[in-house]
Amino acid sequence: MSSVVVTADRAITHAGAARDATSVLAVDGAIVAVGDPEAILADPRATGARRIDWGRRAMIPGTVNTHNHSFQSLLRGIGDDLPFLEWREKALYRYSPKLRAEDMGTAALFAFGEMLLHGVTTVCDFYYINAQGNDHATATIEAAKRLGMRIVMARCFYDWDGAPASYRETIPQAVANFESLARRYQDRERYLTSVQPAPHSQHGATPAMIEAGAGCARDAGVPWHIHLAEEQYQVEQSLERFGARPLHAVSKLAVDMSQMIAVHGCWFDATERALLAERGGSLAYCPGSNMFLGDGVTDLVDLVAKQVRVGLGTDGGCSNNRVSVLDEMRAAALLQKVHRTDGQAIDAETCFALGTHTAGEVLQLPVGRIAPGYRCDLVALDLDDPSLWPEQALEKNVVYALSSRAITDVVVDGQEVVVARQLVHVQLAEIQVRVSELTRDWRRGV
Repeated sequence: MSSVVVTADRAITHAGAARDATSVLAVDGAIVAVGDPEAILADPRATGARRIDWGRRAMIPGTVNTHNHSFQSLLRGIGDDLPFLEWREKALYRYSPKLRAEDMGTAALFAFGEMLLHGVTTVCDFYYINAQGNDHATATIEAAKRLGMRIVMARCFYDWDGAPASYRETIPQAVANFESLARRYQDRERYLTSVQPAPHSQHGATPAMIEAGAGCARDAGVPWHIHLAEEQYQVEQSLERFGARPLHAVSKLAVDMSQMIAVHGCWFDATERALLAERGGSLAYCPGSNMFLGDGVTDLVDLVAKQVRVGLGTDGGCSNNRVSVLDEMRAAALLQKVHRTDGQAIDAETCFALGTHTAGEVLQLPVGRIAPGYRCDLVALDLDDPSLWPEQALEKNVVYALSSRAITDVVVDGQEVVVARQLVHVQLAEIQVRVSELTRDWRRGV
């Protein structure tokens, strides 16, 4: 048994709950007590515990990234500002099929290492370059483990014949590969690694493939992920192909929508939002990416009012170019306010929750809150950084004003993974060399 006590001068244990000096006691990576430092140190379970002192720092829960494509960080800048179809051909389809398992490991170290430095402790990697096997996904999971990061591998089910061969599988291949990966990595004790199925989208997966992915989720007792209604043309395609809007079309399949995590939903109409709430589905919302690509605006305010579980995501590193969930909190708030021309459309506390404990609920993991029963994932913020002044407005400042330079330390499952703004287990210089060598000959838009 290993125990740790983390103490900070201030804490936001969950949305709307700011505290003064606070200590967290964790045993084997799970939080067992939170409270006044003297009381925590007097707890018999704290005897012999390792001590981490975050003086002049604020403690917040580790942030949760509900949607990412790790390999896309390698494409940052390569296809920026190009029309979507041109970007897809000249960047995504040109370079991604060349990636080997070792390259996927490099991409994951790059994406996840940068996320840790931005306070992301859990990432869901929606992974679709599987090359009909699990070597690529395995390299990605092992990179996360090396960094000390918590990962959900959303293994894709993809059979659209217009995509590169390395994206595509038959239904039997996808099912067998998912089950094999889940047997190897599904961690139901500490939740450091999770495997969930992800039928890509209505265009990337046939109805039978979507049903196969949802069936695997049912059998494994986990959620399933699917891109839906990201762009307006996808609504038109769904109407043409299936005679129904995206969410209504999916609802007609043999799937459990209560376990579904829809991604984006920019063009869900009122009936689809009502259906998502009625069926108990969740949404991974990526405001930064939606703005970057000009996709549209998800009606987050309506979804939250309908009590749909929503978690924030960054999406891929080349369709947003930032990998910070703290950035997404601010983007979510500002986008909703301007879209509704209402400065009170949504508040900081709600957006903080969307990037922490509500995102954990979406992924069905005990993360995102500093409370007993949750995993000990913590981020330290420098109270001497001016982006957090005045201190009495701490929670508002974390969402609206925080600079990434204020993030000093990160703990995942009770273990330090960032100390004094440096990754603990992997040198940033190693990642830089690997990324540079891999992308040396890559060119923009050619």
